[in-house]
Amino acid sequence: MLRMLPEWSPQDAIMLTWPHANGDWADLLSIIEATLETIATVISRYQPVLIVVPDQTAREQLQQRLVRLGAEPAQLRFLVAPSNDTWARDHGPIGIMRHDAPELLDYRFTGWGGRFPAEDDDALNRRLGTAGAWQAPLHSHDDLVLEGGALETDGQGTLLTTEACLLNPNRNPQLDRAGLEQRLARDLGIDRVLWLRSGYLAGDDTDSHIDTLARFCDAGTLAYVRCDDPEDPHFEALAAMERELQQLRQRDGSPYRLIALPWPKPCFDPEDGHRLPATYANFLIINGAVLVPVYADAADTRALQAMATAFPERDIIPIDCRSVIRQHGSLHCLTMQLPQGTLNHSAAEVS
Repeated sequence: MLRMLPEWSPQDAIMLTWPHANGDWADLLSIIEATLETIATVISRYQPVLIVVPDQTAREQLQQRLVRLGAEPAQLRFLVAPSNDTWARDHGPIGIMRHDAPELLDYRFTGWGGRFPAEDDDALNRRLGTAGAWQAPLHSHDDLVLEGGALETDGQGTLLTTEACLLNPNRNPQLDRAGLEQRLARDLGIDRVLWLRSGYLAGDDTDSHIDTLARFCDAGTLAYVRCDDPEDPHFEALAAMERELQQLRQRDGSPYRLIALPWPKPCFDPEDGHRLPATYANFLIINGAVLVPVYADAADTRALQAMATAFPERDIIPIDCRSVIRQHGSLHCLTMQLPQGTLNHSAAEVS
């Protein structure tokens, strides 16, 4: 029995990769660190946080700051390792269950089809493994490019994804649709792929990662972004995506319960004016709570209400992500869940 674990499975920790002055965040380091400190502090109230930091000095300073901010000291885990960027969703390991035992999968990460440097991010899971970070086996698959933000599963063998990303020739040109589906079945236990043809966000560097557009909340529920402004350039594409979602069926033939997420007003980069990819679909499920990105927008309240409808048994916690979209991601993109039984909590540090 092999299956990719859904995000709502019990977690050992959430993985964060901390920014540094030698990366793309250099000019915005203080504002992104403040956001990540909020994220880490909130998560620590529910479960451990594994934070990958660039050096020992950063570790010591960060630990002190987090404790001052109210983070639970016993929930903080730190490892030192080089990284290129902060997007743990795409360079972190993917959790599966094989014969009732958890495992981690490590795929090639190429900076979203070669757009950005990614050598250290691509090696990060293996470096952490060498340091003893993983309690579960880590299997590396250097022959396949795959990013966590491109994958949404119900935990029962169904995958939701986009053609624009997984079939993009800048990822795995050696595989066609059938070949990729065979590989997903072999590695992740996926026996049903729901492909979305429509949907995008301006300012997105990922070729339409599914986690910016539509998400599983449980095996029968999908939350998705809906644009209600006919004058917005996204209107037609997202309306087409909504129609596709309405046509999708569960294994028993019933339609999915669909929860529409509101559309925030456009956000623009303050320096050059290009549009930024603000989306409420980029939420994070943790043990007992859901963290929801917000943007100081009138639609924030409706987004939080929609999430409460989707997750009535979990706390709903807003996280201001106006800083995160400055580098074209949001909350979910910064994080990767580590399923129960995968993290060695007493791991040594990477030197």
